[in-house]
Amino acid sequence: MRGTKRPLGVVTAWVRRQPPKVKAFLAVVTGMAALVFIRFIVHDHDNLFVAAEAAHALGIAVLIYKLTKEKTCAGLSLKSQDLTALFLAVRLYCSFVMEYDIHTVLDSATLVATLFVIYMIRFKLRSTYMVDKDNFALYYVVVPCAALALLIHPSTSHNIANRFSWAFCVYLEAVSVLPQLRLMQNTKIVEPFTAHYVFALGVARFLSCAHWVLQVLDTRGRLLTALGYGLWPSMVLLSEIVQTFILADFCYYYVKSLVGGQLVLRLPSGVV
Repeated sequence: MRGTKRPLGVVTAWVRRQPPKVKAFLAVVTGMAALVFIRFIVHDHDNLFVAAEAAHALGIAVLIYKLTKEKTCAGLSLKSQDLTALFLAVRLYCSFVMEYDIHTVLDSATLVATLFVIYMIRFKLRSTYMVDKDNFALYYVVVPCAALALLIHPSTSHNIANRFSWAFCVYLEAVSVLPQLRLMQNTKIVEPFTAHYVFALGVARFLSCAHWVLQVLDTRGRLLTALGYGLWPSMVLLSEIVQTFILADFCYYYVKSLVGGQLVLRLPSGVV
């Protein structure tokens, strides 16, 4: 058993000693290797988007189990859930008026589950909610996302309000997890169910990002031109990449904690 852990420990210690630029480079290389691997094993890349929704739904299922069985919402950010419900509601509206498909059904189910989580935190388990730790100001993300959506949005033939809404939900999704990360940074200790939920979000974000990147590669950039002209196509891709990297650091410590057999995840200062 020791022989199997020693090489991983050596690699982990080496990575930890590297400067931030080297860590960032290693993260990019690892991400590219994962994309190449996925490209060879997944032939229909639309399945990646469905898998991303499934990972998100699995994370919410973990939350619901925590709320209903353990009767506590300690460690959960109500503000992140509010942002999640907001971007899902806007995306669902866009899906209904612009392109009704399987994603509409998946988003509907995810929104209902998210609203249940919000209900439990806000009303049933309010006494266990860490309101003092959940101190991320929502206008720091909502206002910039709305302003950016006004400036950069799809150039399709749809109504301007629909195009603005589409851009707004894309930008908001990319940063909706920030209040949850801020709460975990404030507490420094993350209990298992919350850690599982956030890791599931990280997996969902990566799969969604992989879906977009591989679609762009497979169409040799034609997908970007199909989304319109100007900065909008690039912003869609950038939003996917940003939301993946936001959670990458946490996912690293989650896997490290899991391999080390630790049930409770302890975050060092400055991780998120």
